Amino acid sequence: MFGKRIVAFLGVVVIAFGVIAWTSPTLVKDVKLGLDLAGGFEVLYEAEPYEGGTAVTPESLKQTAKSLERRINSAGLVEPEITTEGANRIRVRLPGVENDTEVRELLAKPINLTFRAPDGTIKLTGTDFKENSAGIAFNELNQPIVTIELKDAKKFEDVTRELIGQYLSIYLDSEEISSPGVNEAIPGGSAVITLGNAPVEEAKELRDLINMGSLPLKLTEKYTMSVGAKLGMDSLKDTVTAGIIGSLIVLAFMIAIFRVPGFVASITIITYAWLLLLVQNLMNATLTLPGIAAFVLGVGMAVDANIITAERIKEEIRSGKSMLSSLKAGSKNSFRTIMDANITSIIASVVLYYIGDGAIKGFALTMIFSILVSIVTNIFFARFLLTLLVRSNKFMKPSYYGVKEAEIREL
Repeated sequence: MFGKRIVAFLGVVVIAFGVIAWTSPTLVKDVKLGLDLAGGFEVLYEAEPYEGGTAVTPESLKQTAKSLERRINSAGLVEPEITTEGANRIRVRLPGVENDTEVRELLAKPINLTFRAPDGTIKLTGTDFKENSAGIAFNELNQPIVTIELKDAKKFEDVTRELIGQYLSIYLDSEEISSPGVNEAIPGGSAVITLGNAPVEEAKELRDLINMGSLPLKLTEKYTMSVGAKLGMDSLKDTVTAGIIGSLIVLAFMIAIFRVPGFVASITIITYAWLLLLVQNLMNATLTLPGIAAFVLGVGMAVDANIITAERIKEEIRSGKSMLSSLKAGSKNSFRTIMDANITSIIASVVLYYIGDGAIKGFALTMIFSILVSIVTNIFFARFLLTLLVRSNKFMKPSYYGVKEAEIREL
């Protein structure tokens, strides 16, 4: 008759695999595929100031990237992946986009910030404002306000005098983002946009939009790449198929060589793969070919962790210790070795993330999270399951752990 610990073991495994089977179709469906898997368009821009503008700064580059993302989102194309690289480059990835000509024309347009009169006449443009001069402040009622500064104080005073009692609407491209009223002529080249009881987040968004439009940065294409959807999906299919076949062979090897620890390792590795996929989706991370490579490498490291533990347990059994003592000693002695390897891998991955670009960052980030998930599943979860089996007193034969009776040495 099954003991309580065997029932507990079976219950944990059934619940875990039930959750995995129930949620996996949704997780796989919700995976966000990168350009190399879903197909699409990628372009690398080099930013430089227009004539008379100041040098490119990290802040101006970041704001320009935000403006490109907003423009793509407003066009309803796809969910873009836009990153800044180095001192003056912006990389734009658009998975699933087929008509790259249309996209390139859209992105090539300069950012167009305009201030318009009620009749639609353009009174001011982004070039009339000092670069990155919009800021946030609070009035005497502790309400958020947006401060702006212009290059030509006289021009701004004339415009505001002309529109007293009317509105001076703010447009980014063709979208109206605010419509402040003009109460009096404003001298000095500085102005305040009051937002009433609007939240601070709304004021920050308006500030950022105005700063976007005042950036005199010109974007020049340095590199473009278009990947067909069929090619991307073929790469995904081949990679996943190879990964599954390889994993099944490894799991079969683990069970054949290490018996009970190998069986437990198979459970924890499957759990590890599911949990890593869950973490990726929760982070809204993009899955790319380098990411899959990191995923597969993570499976290999998870297998290594289980092999080290199983081998240490076998050594303790061979020394003549009891099964429970062998489990405790083997787990304790292997823990330090496994953690040393994992920590050094995390350090290397962090370095790769900070000095790398694009796909290298994706590979490094996937590696970091795969190692953390592996520690949870292939060390602590595996130890928990093995302890349940050993304490059940049903799996006490050395052969269950890959050790022959003749190999056991008397203490």
